[in-house]
Amino acid sequence: MSADRPRRILVVTDQATPTPALLREIRNRSDAADTQFRLVVVNPARAELHLLHPERHDKAAEAEATLRAVIADVQLAAGGPVVGSVSIRHDPMDVVEETVHDEPVDEVILALPEHRLAVLLHQDLPHRLARLGIPIGHLPEPATPPA
Repeated sequence: MSADRPRRILVVTDQATPTPALLREIRNRSDAADTQFRLVVVNPARAELHLLHPERHDKAAEAEATLRAVIADVQLAAGGPVVGSVSIRHDPMDVVEETVHDEPVDEVILALPEHRLAVLLHQDLPHRLARLGIPIGHLPEPATPPA
């Protein structure tokens, strides 16, 4: 990372409405250094749906509307503009790989529930993403959206 540009953090979550824990983490990161955030919500459609299936696009549009309604809260926590979007992809691994391919990322924060079996088998997302050579943080999120 160059000292003449802000740190770029990719936040990947499965909820369009950020939890208080995620907002706190963003606030803590923005207080520590000059930071830009990119928030990507994985597609909430069922995983088995094809990328071109209409339900996948409908679910993404619903999540996008929710994200637009709450992005001001995320920007307040970040202390500046935040790029937010909903991916057409359901798999967080695909979301991270696609984003890292398209833009510079200095760190990834995963705000996703951990799956116990995947952790035991070292097939959890942080282990799978380690090959990218980017620091990976994990903020476990509740399985249900905040009230």
